Amino acid sequence: MNLRLATKLLDPAAVTAYHRDGIHFPVRVFDPEEAGRLFGRLEAIEAANGGRLPARINQKPHLLFPWLNEVIRHPRILDAVEDLLGPNLLCWSAQFFAKNGGDPGFVSWHQDGTYWGLSSPDVVTAWLAFSPSTVQSGCMRVIPGTQHRQVVHKDTFAESNLLSRGQELEVKVNEDEAVDVVLAPGEMSLHHVLLWHGSEPNRANHRRVGLAIRYIPADVYQTAGVRESATLVRGTDALNHFEHELSPEADMHPDAVARHAEIIDRQLKVLYAGSAKPGKLGATIPAAK
Repeated sequence: MNLRLATKLLDPAAVTAYHRDGIHFPVRVFDPEEAGRLFGRLEAIEAANGGRLPARINQKPHLLFPWLNEVIRHPRILDAVEDLLGPNLLCWSAQFFAKNGGDPGFVSWHQDGTYWGLSSPDVVTAWLAFSPSTVQSGCMRVIPGTQHRQVVHKDTFAESNLLSRGQELEVKVNEDEAVDVVLAPGEMSLHHVLLWHGSEPNRANHRRVGLAIRYIPADVYQTAGVRESATLVRGTDALNHFEHELSPEADMHPDAVARHAEIIDRQLKVLYAGSAKPGKLGATIPAAK
């Protein structure tokens, strides 16, 4: 008997479709009113930082803000991810992708896991919409079924590319096969780490903001020679491949800020390993020893 048929949130047909296509959406997490309140909290942080979330704060922001630490642990998110990855889950990373109305920013066609150094492609990204993610506002676009192999990428370091290295696929993408991942505030999509995806600039008159949360099962480990950290969000972790992260004591608490700085320095050694130029998160990061 296949115990994974006893799902928590996704029906078995949705699980089957995810493993075939590499994508499932939409899944309602928050009602529109709560999504609006969360968006307001994010915009308050942005306002306190000159109108934009600083790049380093935007890496694992759940380690700096308790309310975001609660978001990554939301039962509806974890129930859906558990249906895909099993009961022992870690949050490896998270970051916001934000485009203002009329912003030229875009995301090139890529596969998430290209520079992550993780031992397995059993990784799910939960992309949670804080504002309307529509075709006009530059929603994520995916090529279903492309998650079955890693392909070669090149770094472009393009200024308007929202990715840290401006990385893009070095293969031709047939955009006629693309599916637009349209989400209302409070809804999420779930996609496989190797699914080809990207997004166009925001041509709407409102912001398009989403939180991308990266989940891994406890048996995944880092291969890049760096002792990384992750947040245990469900089940147990008997293998301890990752140092377990602490929840922040308060918004930007000094102890949380110090821990976060050290954690991000370690993660960037992985993300920028072999990079020819500095990425969008600061100085050149030496390759891991």
